[in-house]
Amino acid sequence: MVEQASPLGDAYRPGSHGNFVDGAGVVITETRPGSLVEVAAWPGQRAALLEAIRAAVSLDLGDRPGAGATHEGRSGFGIGPGRFLLADGAEGLAQTLATAIGIETGTVTDLSHGRTAILIEGERAEWVLSKLFAIDFSLAGFPVGDGRATAHHDISAAIQRTDAQRFDIYVFRSFARSFWKVLCHSAEEVGYEIR
Repeated sequence: MVEQASPLGDAYRPGSHGNFVDGAGVVITETRPGSLVEVAAWPGQRAALLEAIRAAVSLDLGDRPGAGATHEGRSGFGIGPGRFLLADGAEGLAQTLATAIGIETGTVTDLSHGRTAILIEGERAEWVLSKLFAIDFSLAGFPVGDGRATAHHDISAAIQRTDAQRFDIYVFRSFARSFWKVLCHSAEEVGYEIR
């Protein structure tokens, strides 16, 4: 497959930045999942859609707003009523889900080339993200596996907590560079490393 160019361009500058006298408070990097897919249930088909996802990719996403899960390189969470965002380190997730989810149950949309995935992790990740989003990023308010669909000004973002100090953020490719710069600027006071 042809290597996809990063929308971050020259804004992606590996190394240590900001106030890192006491070490980097966060690490920020662009990840490149092989697949990023949105699935949506038709009215009355939410339970059937969740079961199809569980059977096809071993993710039990739960049935409450923002509920999600991670398992063996795959992750997913609710981004709206009957709508879920799923990521996989490997390619082919859209086809797998399209085979498992019947047309009477819902829709499958491959977003792999339309979104950029950014990872922020470290002991100050909650602090940095709290500067950008009006969300409770504490572990009690935002458990591992859960996600939130939100926005920073006009930039839509889907955020999933994939570990105690790690968040994956998905933004439209066309806004990726702008969001990246804002995220890095927000991390300057705690110091950040780009990998």
